[in-house]
Amino acid sequence: MKLTDGVSRRRTALQRIVRLGLACACLLLVSAPAVAARVTVVLSDDSASYQEVYQVIRAYLDDTSHEVIRVYAKRLNAVSLNESRLAVAVGVRAAESLAALPVRPPVLAVLVPRVWYAKIGRTRLSGGGRSASAIYLDQPFERQVRLIRQAFPEVRRVGMLVSAEQSGLVGELDEALQAQRLSLVHVTLSGEERLITALENVLSDAELLLAVPDPLIFNRNTAQSLFLTSYRYHVPVLGYSHSLTRAGALLSLHSSPAQIGRQTAEWVKGTIQDTPVNLPPPAHPAYFSISINEQVARSLGFTLPPEAELERRLGEGY
Repeated sequence: MKLTDGVSRRRTALQRIVRLGLACACLLLVSAPAVAARVTVVLSDDSASYQEVYQVIRAYLDDTSHEVIRVYAKRLNAVSLNESRLAVAVGVRAAESLAALPVRPPVLAVLVPRVWYAKIGRTRLSGGGRSASAIYLDQPFERQVRLIRQAFPEVRRVGMLVSAEQSGLVGELDEALQAQRLSLVHVTLSGEERLITALENVLSDAELLLAVPDPLIFNRNTAQSLFLTSYRYHVPVLGYSHSLTRAGALLSLHSSPAQIGRQTAEWVKGTIQDTPVNLPPPAHPAYFSISINEQVARSLGFTLPPEAELERRLGEGY
């Protein structure tokens, strides 16, 4: 009887030791810090918008064990990416610099036009089976059309001027407009056609001009003429950046560098622990803002809901 009791006690003690060991192992797994990884952020240049994206990414990762380093596109080389698990390219020039390197980690390109990524960037960045993705500069057409409905309920004909390189956008915008019972007036600019002549052909029938990030149409050399012509036709412009609002667009739907930086940091934190890194599919900006040029609104005779109200409505999907 005593022998049986001794065996039972030893068995019970052994079970306690095993349970204690398992509990300690679980505690170590829970409390162990995440494996540190290096993220290299490549900036196209030292402009304020690119710097802001970098600063936001770094701030979001400050509470992690990950290391974030900054490199400029003109100084990028293979050594810059040593031990990097992920590279973030801010702007097209940064993405092109990364694509030119024979060896590179997975790349997340941000603040890049969707057309550029679809036609050029995706193929070049994902060469050799590497993982690549993007957060676009562009807002989705569906969101832009809903904004038109909210800000300009009387508008029925939306105009767009695009270069031949971006002519593929016409069908996408037309589909989004038709879903809201709106029609599209557009001209695809040929190499021989004058910009202002093509714009006047659009403005003669459109009630609102939608600007798209097409560098052959809207750039620092053409913006003033485009806005002045639209004023002359009394047609408001819906832009895609805060700078276009300041330059003369009645309002713009855009994502700030801080908002792009936030989304980028969320993607990085969500994927950096994966081996290999598995980035989400390319996407439009998740966070956005609306800016209104009140002086232009008064000059053209428009009364719009406040920016915050329009943002709330779009955010709620109205």
